[in-house]
Amino acid sequence: MKTVISRVDANNPNRKDMEMAGQFIASGELVAFPTETVYGLGGDALDSEASKKIYAAKGRPSDNPLIVHIADFSGMEILAESVPEAARKLADAFWPGPLTMIVRKSAKVPYETTGGMDTVAIRMPNHPVALDLIRTSGCFIAAPSANTSGRPSPTQASHVEEDLSGKIAMILDGGPVGIGIESTIIDLTEEIPMVLRPGYITPEMLSEVLGQEVIIDPGIIAADDLTKPKAPGMKYRHYAPKAKLVIVDGVPDAVKEKINALVKEAKAEQKRIAVIATDETKEDYQADIVLSIGKRQDEDSIARHLFRILRECDDLEVDGIYSESFSTPRIGQAIMNRLLKAAGHHVIQV
Repeated sequence: MKTVISRVDANNPNRKDMEMAGQFIASGELVAFPTETVYGLGGDALDSEASKKIYAAKGRPSDNPLIVHIADFSGMEILAESVPEAARKLADAFWPGPLTMIVRKSAKVPYETTGGMDTVAIRMPNHPVALDLIRTSGCFIAAPSANTSGRPSPTQASHVEEDLSGKIAMILDGGPVGIGIESTIIDLTEEIPMVLRPGYITPEMLSEVLGQEVIIDPGIIAADDLTKPKAPGMKYRHYAPKAKLVIVDGVPDAVKEKINALVKEAKAEQKRIAVIATDETKEDYQADIVLSIGKRQDEDSIARHLFRILRECDDLEVDGIYSESFSTPRIGQAIMNRLLKAAGHHVIQV
């Protein structure tokens, strides 16, 4: 299959390109498109064969549910068996935006889309191209991240092309994304709402809107990989670069000292090493390659650059990667969730 790649102006998408993309979706084919979080790989959410194509293109386990993207709240009323009052409150506060809500599914949603579960994950993306594609296609769009399963999520169209060119019908290139980590997922099917994946929208923000405690799945914040998360997708290896990634956590000066010692050992073995640091610390390392993820005070830049940096390490063909820890105040939990999974929970405490 030849993949059509079209550059689209996010603020004024070309109608011809959008109609082509919409027709691909409506006819059961797959289209990659930008959202405010990462690029998504879209197919008709109510077409079980399209969902199967998504799993096949990504090499994704079929018990890992797909998130269904909608352009209007009325979509949730069609996709859900019933809409909880909590969902209405959260939609008013955060949609369109980087929040996915899990509710009981209606009979219209095939099990191929939900990974065999009786629940469905729904979100309304805050990106003009994504919303335009949903409306133009006339479909609800099931869309996980547009990458090969297990690899760092794509934050620009070239990442999608690298992983999926020749496997999907079209890529809509809307330029780099804004947030850079996937949406927060909240499960509204239990008495107490539970965050199953941390993201840009924090548990504190959710609790404030709902007027009740929002708990966090212990499996997603454990420093090890022994506590199993509730969400099926979170049990799988994610975001990993090709080289082994190790996080070094602790007092800043001790972290720098330990990473430099590890780099020295690796160099003695003729290994090419990359270090992931910040603007403030990048000059303190003696590695072959030092990549700055942004300013430590700017959490948004760290989130936005994380997956790009991991893919850059692949392009540079390094033998190993050492990274500082980024437990920042607001979305540090979401950043570290991704980094820990990318590192396979390999952490050195100093």
